[in-house]
Amino acid sequence: MGYTIKEVSEKYNITPYTLRYYEKEGLIPSVHREENGHRQYSDTDLDWVQIVCCMRSTGMSIEYIKKYIDLCLLGENTIPERRKIILCQKEILENHINEYKKLLSVVNKKLRHYDELQENEGHAVHACLGD
Repeated sequence: MGYTIKEVSEKYNITPYTLRYYEKEGLIPSVHREENGHRQYSDTDLDWVQIVCCMRSTGMSIEYIKKYIDLCLLGENTIPERRKIILCQKEILENHINEYKKLLSVVNKKLRHYDELQENEGHAVHACLGD
């Protein structure tokens, strides 16, 4: 079964323009075209789209994703290098998660402060600073 560019763009919440760009850049190799020129995405193509979207969401550059895709296409002897790329991206994500946890802690502290103020009504003047 094939998928249209519209179906794929809706599934991954990206524009058809972005899909065409990814294909042009070699990030989605070998998308089949019908006789009328319309793209017909396979399940394998969807796997490529998914990994590209994931990598872009983590902040990986198009050039770096292209390097990863090229390594995938070269075969199993590139697995160690591909693993390194994914491991590096994992570390970046973990750093982002840790930063967001710190931010969440600050927000939670502020919410606790407001909860205390509501319990002790009448301290609204000091509500913005929290201390």
